[in-house]
Amino acid sequence: MSEGMSEADLLKWFTSKRSTVEDLLRHRFFYKPSFDIYGGVSGLYDYGPPGCALKREIEDLWRRHFILEEDMLELSGTNLTPEIVLEASGHVAKFSDFMVRDTITDRCYRADKYLIENMDKLLKKAEVTAEQHEEFERVKSKADTYTPQELHSIFQKYNILSEENNPLSYPEPFNLMFATSIGPSGKHRGFLRPETAQGIFVNFKNLYDFNRNRLPFAAAQIGLGFRNEISPRDGLLRVREFTMAEIEHFVNPNAKDHSKFANVAGLQVPLYSQEQQEILGGHLLMTIGEAVDRKIINNQTLGYYMARTYLFLVECGVRKDAIRFRQHMKDEMAHYAADCWDAEILSSYDWVECVGIADRSCYDLTRHAEKSKKNLQAAEKYETPKIVEFIDMKPNKGAIAKVYKQKTQDILTYLAELPEASKAVICKDLEENKEISITINENNYVLNQTMIAPVNSKKTINQEVFYPSVIEPSFGIGRIIYSVLEHSYREREGLQEARHFLCLSPSVAPIKCCVLPLSKNDLFDSSVAQLKENIKRKGLSCEVDSSSSTIGKRYARCDEVGIPFAITVDFQTTSDNTVTLREAKGMTQVRMPLLDVAKIIRKLVDKTVTWENIAGRYPSFSANTN
Repeated sequence: MSEGMSEADLLKWFTSKRSTVEDLLRHRFFYKPSFDIYGGVSGLYDYGPPGCALKREIEDLWRRHFILEEDMLELSGTNLTPEIVLEASGHVAKFSDFMVRDTITDRCYRADKYLIENMDKLLKKAEVTAEQHEEFERVKSKADTYTPQELHSIFQKYNILSEENNPLSYPEPFNLMFATSIGPSGKHRGFLRPETAQGIFVNFKNLYDFNRNRLPFAAAQIGLGFRNEISPRDGLLRVREFTMAEIEHFVNPNAKDHSKFANVAGLQVPLYSQEQQEILGGHLLMTIGEAVDRKIINNQTLGYYMARTYLFLVECGVRKDAIRFRQHMKDEMAHYAADCWDAEILSSYDWVECVGIADRSCYDLTRHAEKSKKNLQAAEKYETPKIVEFIDMKPNKGAIAKVYKQKTQDILTYLAELPEASKAVICKDLEENKEISITINENNYVLNQTMIAPVNSKKTINQEVFYPSVIEPSFGIGRIIYSVLEHSYREREGLQEARHFLCLSPSVAPIKCCVLPLSKNDLFDSSVAQLKENIKRKGLSCEVDSSSSTIGKRYARCDEVGIPFAITVDFQTTSDNTVTLREAKGMTQVRMPLLDVAKIIRKLVDKTVTWENIAGRYPSFSANTN
């Protein structure tokens, strides 16, 4: 797999190697289906030792790249969430996918994904015309925006049947949350959290106080999410339990500039905008600065996180030419969102969303404030006080209480919290009709001119009070892991026997180096032990392979699991205390003092030096070890 391949050639390569890659990952126990000895459960996976180590390295890189670099506040919330929280967020009512059933076997399919799979089958037919190709691609691009009626009509139009060639049912919504009860009574309903974000939103006031009441600030959390997927498949890409890394950046809705935007404004990223999708075009390379200036990206803070996300994915080992940012179409974007982009990665499963980056406006905090009756607003003081005009509703508490008794306080609170635009409408209606009707918690109240007497007034204010907007980057760690593994797969050419290996970035490689004594000989033991101790003192993972296999086969074993560096202890070591250091990618070796090895590998992992620097500093070593 070479640099500069076209999208079509890359997809062809990934697809042709998928079974080999997945066999390798299972064989070396990066991950396997959970409860495999009992037949497994679809959508659940266990990470083995190298998979766990890779996952930890990617999470640690994420923490360094975002939490440390951006001075974020890290939070760790509970996996269990009471129903009332998810009612406020809208998950109880709307967190659903459309499902179709095989009317004979009762097997279930997620409607939009099954539609895409069937469009892909039609696209592969030799007799497809250019017009049909465009039609099928358009259906694919809009699959997750269709209503149940539209989905049903499309399934009928293309005669889409189940995998057993049976008719499919009418699409119906299926809520994806795992329900449970909290406590023994069964009366306190809850759910396993479908995302980590709500744990940050409900803690906004605590975080705001911790940050000494200053905006903007960002809170972050890495943790598990749970979604009862209708038909999980595609390995780690669609699962029922997964690790998420989410950021909630709180900002004044009228000040979405970012103090560090100039640092990334010149970065070119591939953007697949709404306009390009409408014409079925491809993604375009554009600087973040230009995209924000042209309002393709809504604001600087959103653009800043898109740029930082791109740099993070590249640092993980994702190919630059296999990343794009796809903008949500207007009919798939949440009604409250100002803008939303998905960072998609090309793999054997085509373009897959791995990160969602959204400007969620102030929707979440306002919903939780309404439901909890708690103040989740922020305030920013003015440099000099301002005189503002406002409408004083002048409610007559006594007159209201005569009619509405214990509901009086609800009415007074409602009137006090009305925005100025709503007050103006009420004033006009009151003047024209002598009374107005308001609705509070689904109860209607009629107020006349004896109950309220609005007047225009002025007041001096020292601060602006508002619900912060939220910019949210949300990362699917499992999807990133799979993409990195597939992108790192390589095959050796020109050797006596074919070999494949994982060319992982040293910064995320699960094991940073291996120590290989040339043969089983007690003379090597003290050097091996010293190397291992020195390497671990540098905070690096290390593996020792002293098996009887040839040194070439042991190199191959290390390469296969993505170990970037190998140290060989040989007979020369016993005389001059030098060893060889081998880089897996190019199979080149240098000879250096044993005492230099640990600090050199530390620098290579931290990318403060390159392999080319090291190869130029130390004498090369050549041996016929394959």
